[in-house]
Amino acid sequence: MFSITREPVPDDALLRTFRGGTHPERWGSYVDCFAVGVDRNVSLADFVFAFYTSRLFRIERGLLRLLINAPSSRSEARAVADGTTDKFAAWYVGQRTSTQLLMCDRYERTRSWFRVAPKSGGQTRLQFGSAVAARGGGHSDVSRRPAAFEPLLWFHVVYSQALLHAAKANL
Repeated sequence: MFSITREPVPDDALLRTFRGGTHPERWGSYVDCFAVGVDRNVSLADFVFAFYTSRLFRIERGLLRLLINAPSSRSEARAVADGTTDKFAAWYVGQRTSTQLLMCDRYERTRSWFRVAPKSGGQTRLQFGSAVAARGGGHSDVSRRPAAFEPLLWFHVVYSQALLHAAKANL
């Protein structure tokens, strides 16, 4: 879809290595990674800002405002992208490096991960991934994922790819 590829989550991805939060043992039940190439240099800040201000994500921002009273603005998207704030809508910054950003939701149920990987010739590989917490203690027990997640998995995969495509288009 849209030249987006699904690939394994890199071993050094914050989505795998970050164990902060209230129940670090619950992470790893579900993780994914989608990637796309861009024919120019893209900074992490530009990628995150393009993602959170894309037309598609603006719909999600509106729903978050209405459903869980988690408003957000374009200027707040710029601030989290630039690293001058650690909160955006329903998320907080779990960890940040120069090439990666991990956002954790305020309910400690999901995480979103962004990464830029510069390539030769002025190109950049954009990566976006998600993690869903298990209900119990074991992170490898697939049956411990939230029950509502399983029927929505196909939507999550398609939506994640569409979000990455929208971010690329917004760049």
